[in-house]
Amino acid sequence: MTNKLPTRRNFLKTLATAAPIAAASSISVPAIASEKIEWKMVTSWPKNSPGVGITAQRLADRITKMSDGRLTVKLYAAGELVPGLEVFDAVSAGTAEMAHTASLFWQGKTKAAVFFTTMPFGLTALEHMAWIYHGGGQALWDETYAQFGIKPFMAGNTGMQMGGWFKKEINSLDDLVGVKVRAVGLGGAIFKELGATPVFLPPSDIFPGLQSGIVDAVEFLGPWSDRGFGFYKAAPYYYWPTFNKPNGSAECLVNQEALSKLPGDLQAIVTSACEAENSFALAESDWENAIALRNLTEKHGVKLRQFPEEVMIKAREASQNITDEFAAGDPMASKVMESYRNALANADDWAKVSRTPFGLAR
Repeated sequence: MTNKLPTRRNFLKTLATAAPIAAASSISVPAIASEKIEWKMVTSWPKNSPGVGITAQRLADRITKMSDGRLTVKLYAAGELVPGLEVFDAVSAGTAEMAHTASLFWQGKTKAAVFFTTMPFGLTALEHMAWIYHGGGQALWDETYAQFGIKPFMAGNTGMQMGGWFKKEINSLDDLVGVKVRAVGLGGAIFKELGATPVFLPPSDIFPGLQSGIVDAVEFLGPWSDRGFGFYKAAPYYYWPTFNKPNGSAECLVNQEALSKLPGDLQAIVTSACEAENSFALAESDWENAIALRNLTEKHGVKLRQFPEEVMIKAREASQNITDEFAAGDPMASKVMESYRNALANADDWAKVSRTPFGLAR
């Protein structure tokens, strides 16, 4: 990329000197694509937090480097420019051109948003990517956010999540009654159906809330991110499997007007950088989660526990009805839910003869 601009300048110089002097003043020479543009990226994450925070910074750096500095993206962590849960509004209003966050935070603005992060008993990370890229998911996502002047992209993935951190052991459904669980999205509604009390806290407030007793348990991400947030210091029991987050898709929000003003090659760079970071971050999370889980159990004495079967059965039974009720009466949410469930059926048909039996055999 370092030779591109000098080559174009030489070409334009040659063109100008070759043209008749009388005509030169009337020729409109295209502007050289060397204008420096600076964008602000706001995030929902503490700065450089393992997983999502690192992904956000790397995405900003990717765009800056891929554009050879023509489009510089400066990252602002949660609270540095706007609070972590106000990044959607900041991008919509043009206060920031970009955000790195998760769509499940925005169900209060548009119910359909939750489907684009993850769903209880839903698509895994790779299946979710297949739906977005090849099953019509991106078009529905674009339609969902169009009213806010925002273009969404997948831009990172924390992969399969864990069931959560608990201060006490969960040996039966009765043990969940009254437990205050930090949970977001439809997972919170499922925990409520199980007898727990869901509490919503932004990422930066989760550990203080767990430590102080505002919550008794936390459902967040996977071992790598969770270790970085220090949850093991306040809750010794780490439960598996997840029922709420079989996928952890992050999103990059881009102000549509700002995007449309970019030259075509810079628009393509933004798109390609998001795609590259999405795949890279998913692989990174899979690798780092394995290392972090071993570290948590061997060094920090974390006690791994499996959710009782009756908990998982009731969670699954509640999942379908909760999703139906959530989408009822909302045309966009219903439309996205239908597409999502078609993608899930499609994924199940293939998984039954591929990933599932192979995983058991291995």
